[in-house]
Amino acid sequence: MALADLTDWLDEYMKPGVVWFVKRLSANDTLATNAHQAGPYIPKEFLFSIFPMIARIDVKNPDHRFDLYIDSHADHREVRAVYYNTRRRGEGTRDESRLTNFGGRQSALLDPDSTGALAVFAFVLDALGSATQCHVWVCRHATEEDLIEDRIGPVEPGKFTIWTPATGRQEGRPPATRTSCALSPDEIPAAWIERFPTGEEIIRRTVEFRPPTGMNPDVRLVRRRDCEYELFLSVEQAVYLPRIATGFSSVEGFIGLAQTILQSRKSRSGNSLELHAREIFTEEGLRSGVEFQHKPVIENGKRPDFLFPSQAAYENQAFPADRLRMLAAKTTCKDRWRQVINEANRISTKHLLTLQEGVSEGQFREMQEAGVQLVVPAGIHDSYPDAVKPHLLTFESFIADIRLINLPAA
Repeated sequence: MALADLTDWLDEYMKPGVVWFVKRLSANDTLATNAHQAGPYIPKEFLFSIFPMIARIDVKNPDHRFDLYIDSHADHREVRAVYYNTRRRGEGTRDESRLTNFGGRQSALLDPDSTGALAVFAFVLDALGSATQCHVWVCRHATEEDLIEDRIGPVEPGKFTIWTPATGRQEGRPPATRTSCALSPDEIPAAWIERFPTGEEIIRRTVEFRPPTGMNPDVRLVRRRDCEYELFLSVEQAVYLPRIATGFSSVEGFIGLAQTILQSRKSRSGNSLELHAREIFTEEGLRSGVEFQHKPVIENGKRPDFLFPSQAAYENQAFPADRLRMLAAKTTCKDRWRQVINEANRISTKHLLTLQEGVSEGQFREMQEAGVQLVVPAGIHDSYPDAVKPHLLTFESFIADIRLINLPAA
């Protein structure tokens, strides 16, 4: 379908009587890991709200069948919403809900190459709020993802978004037990209310909440990202909710504020990972401008996220190329990994730090053939196919390699 068709699709299903569930497909959602539970994971609380007939434990694994249309790929299935309730019944270990019966790898939702793709599930509701059917769009490239995120804001790996015309966007993530980093109104600096804080300012406060003590770089990176996200949302609410509550005198005013909020979210999503990485490099004893350089400008105006050890070393043709490294930081990499191939011509292996929860084996082979080495926090490795896991670098291992290349030559 042409991009104009996606625009029409968005207009058709962004209306009253429809609720969206939006997520990035993980390797456990698709067949990338050959998991037996393949099928999109959707929190049971959400499925219970639109399929109340499965919210029960008096029968084992209650289900409901309904029509689902993958409009992006012209596919129609009668699929199954199922609540695996054996733990609640004392008969097993599962207490989760999924959508199943997609027909295997020929479905765009189960295709391993869809791992990391942004997927929108638009559930059409009846007068009582129960879903009667679902229309799905699985993004095929970054342009489609950008078009959707321009409407609802960034959607990060491991998190989900619920959107309705009445309430707008509701943030979510799989349940986890941890201390919240959300700021209460009296904890937010007055200057932040007048001027939304920069990414660096938010990162500094995040580091106060999640200091480096007792955490290796992989754990630190993931926990800080989660903490920063909560902190960001609390500041966003404090800054913009009062303006929304006062109302608008024109449609232009409403649209202008909505665009400001969306742009703020996209800016934060685009810069956050590299800012966290920069902070951790410093904490690990790497000196900026000496052992690493953030956003250098090199040949033909290219600006890799990080060069190691420095821009000066990179531009010194006498400096050994095998002691140079580069690192790109991209929250998701499904299509965006190709952007790093032409960065830093002197460096043959392009390291890419990502938080994406899995890639297909086919896409990983493409990355390897193009000289891209994935750097993935250790806690995310289990979401990758078994054949891929041995080839992933942890963030801690990457930092250890940087220390080695900075040792004096023998």
